[in-house]
Amino acid sequence: MKIGLLITARLKSSRLPFKLLRDLNGKTIIEHVIERCKKINGIEEIVLCTSINSQDKPLVEISRRNNIYYFLGSEEDVLHRLSDCSDFFGFDYILSITGENPLLSIDHANVLVNRIKTQKEDFVYIDGLPIGCAVYGLNVNALKTICTIKSEIDTEIWGPLINRPEIFKVGKIEAENFYLRPTLRLTNDYFEDFLFMSAIFSCFPANYCPSLLEVLVELDKNPGLLDINKERKQLGLSQEVLQRIDSYYKENYLQILDIKNKFYKNDF
Repeated sequence: MKIGLLITARLKSSRLPFKLLRDLNGKTIIEHVIERCKKINGIEEIVLCTSINSQDKPLVEISRRNNIYYFLGSEEDVLHRLSDCSDFFGFDYILSITGENPLLSIDHANVLVNRIKTQKEDFVYIDGLPIGCAVYGLNVNALKTICTIKSEIDTEIWGPLINRPEIFKVGKIEAENFYLRPTLRLTNDYFEDFLFMSAIFSCFPANYCPSLLEVLVELDKNPGLLDINKERKQLGLSQEVLQRIDSYYKENYLQILDIKNKFYKNDF
């Protein structure tokens, strides 16, 4: 079983322009992500998965400087970009993380990798961690299946397409009580998020890679920091889109199973 870790990254953000290149305690946000990914066990390769748009060229240069691979794929269709990248590198499973999350939990990612190797589920996720701290595990055959059946092109929020226990084998890892903070924003969608992240990283020495545990302990000591981005909320898919996805799966259940079986014929 070949497992790859794909960092989805682009520089097109309108809410926080070029956020991945912003400095956090001496390194760019994306470099912090790369550094943490290198500490995850059981990964064959790390790939920075960006687009063919020339605007994203700085990300290619960063991947080279940090000695990881890069892949140029679809600008808008994130799932197809991940699928094409997985095919190119011959991955059986992938871990997925987005490039604006410099505090992804290394420890929980290691748990997830072990879960993939032992349970071989199609989709594995960690429930309850702060926003921006979890990675996701995907069987590449499941990824190919949803790329074939999906009718939505804008797939940056793609969880509802694959978290379908009626179609796929889905696994959930529960965050431990101390980590159970699902509304805490440890990501970089807005300027206030970046200010919050900067305040967190300033609590640690330069070039230090704090664990999520250390970060949460620091926040418990300094709860006033939480005020920095408390007004910002996580965006999600609308109820209309979610209902449309649900209806699609119900109405096309047998066809979806047929498509899935074609991809799973030679499953490992």
